[in-house]
Amino acid sequence: MKADSMGNADSGAVKANSAAKADFGMIGLGVMGQNLVLNLVDHGITVVAFDPWPEARERFFGGVVAREQTRAQREGQAHEQTQEQGQGQGQWQKEARGCAAILRANSINELVSSLQRPRRIMLMVKAGAPVDALLEQLTRVLESGDIIIDGGNSHFRDTQRRAEMLTAKGLHYLGVGVSGGEAGARYGPSLMAGGHSDAWRAVEPILNAIAARAEEVDGGKPCCGLLGPDGAGHFVKMVHNGIEYADMELIAEAYAVMRVAPGMGPEELSRVFYEWNQGDLNSYLIGITAEILDKQDHDTGRPMVDVVLDQAGQKGTGLWTVQEALALGVAVPTIAAAVFARNISSDRAARIATAARFGAEAGARVGAGAGVGAEIGAEAGTGSAAIAVNEIREALFASKICAYAQGLAMIRKAAAEYRWDTPLGEVAMVWQGGCIIRAHFLNLIKEAYDRRPDLENLILDPYFAAAIDEAQQSWRKVIAGAELAGIPVPAFSSALAYFDSYRCAHGPANLLQAQRDYFGAHTYERVDRPGVFHTDWHVTGKTVQSSRVDEK
Repeated sequence: MKADSMGNADSGAVKANSAAKADFGMIGLGVMGQNLVLNLVDHGITVVAFDPWPEARERFFGGVVAREQTRAQREGQAHEQTQEQGQGQGQWQKEARGCAAILRANSINELVSSLQRPRRIMLMVKAGAPVDALLEQLTRVLESGDIIIDGGNSHFRDTQRRAEMLTAKGLHYLGVGVSGGEAGARYGPSLMAGGHSDAWRAVEPILNAIAARAEEVDGGKPCCGLLGPDGAGHFVKMVHNGIEYADMELIAEAYAVMRVAPGMGPEELSRVFYEWNQGDLNSYLIGITAEILDKQDHDTGRPMVDVVLDQAGQKGTGLWTVQEALALGVAVPTIAAAVFARNISSDRAARIATAARFGAEAGARVGAGAGVGAEIGAEAGTGSAAIAVNEIREALFASKICAYAQGLAMIRKAAAEYRWDTPLGEVAMVWQGGCIIRAHFLNLIKEAYDRRPDLENLILDPYFAAAIDEAQQSWRKVIAGAELAGIPVPAFSSALAYFDSYRCAHGPANLLQAQRDYFGAHTYERVDRPGVFHTDWHVTGKTVQSSRVDEK
């Protein structure tokens, strides 16, 4: 299928015409793009919309818009019956939702000519080559000062490159991470922007209007912000997705442990997650987990979760997070463990073959001799190794703190590396609503960085340090019990190892560095004097001499 030739732009700037102009342009009418258009219209913003694929245009204007118009008319009629209460608001909503506020464009030229200046155009297309192809067409027809917003999952390095290229042409480029999925796009996403402050000021009122609200901040502050220049917004969105991977894996591991020890079924687990969602674990992901576990399959009558194949997909942003963490020299082991867990889940044939060789119920084999297998699934308090539900909750909370600490440390390092000056308190605020990792404790993270903007690591904040102190015994017990029972908990384990590594004032890296100096003369520093040293480890005898190599 080829793109519509009408989407190709002619050379030369498009001249303004006398017709009424739209406030905002949208290119890309897939699930996210079309829902953002409807969100914009809900807030009284006139949008001109275009998609390079004729089928996508027809599907949107012939189907989605028509259905929305019918819904708006129905709601408008219902609202008119209660005009005594909130008459002005009802009329505003009726006018804002009128589908006359969505203009159709059948080419890029038509879209550009339909916009008031400075033109504000958002791209909601697949990352990579499609973005570059659209930019090539748009740069032929846009004028100095116009603004292009990339709302897709673009790699932040691509955003940096594109921003530099467009700046040279007199155009502004904003890379905006959009989180929240279909529902978020429709009713309020989290928006993480990067770019020039002048461009941001021109689009801020519009993006603030459609963003989710952080209800616990200033009575409902928009979850939307400029987090730095060029690629900062897309970098923060990438890390958000990495944390999302970790958060989901941690929840899945808690679920796995509880299915074995204390041996709960999905319906009972649903009640556990519902209860957890009322406390410090309150979050979107915990909430949907409770809902998923309560559902039954229509065809079989079995719990719906039990008929879903245990193979997890991924789109690449978790991988990007791990790659960039390695490049920055920042440890994100829990995020990495979550990515690798998905990789292993995808290799189902190998897992089945390995289970046939070693036994699917590893816990029964591992614990049989020592009695651990029997105790791990016992009721709380009946055996020395029994695991209680509350202990699993505490282990999950401590692991979650470490996962967020890793992601925020990565943003902190990148902000210093790329001179972004990204405020971590603002990042936490933007994540409080609309996005997939939205959670109650993000307000506490914001407060931690508001108190200490230079906080080196989240686990050093008094609140989170105390939470880890309280959870430590349960955390270690859950992981030890799971490992002895043969239940894989790579994210739990990596989070605890991360914490233990950071609290270890004297680690084993001295031996590593000595090994490096032995086989590669990579040098080392001493604990008792300044300087860089090398030792000739191959001399005869026990005593060796250090030679300082950083002096001329």
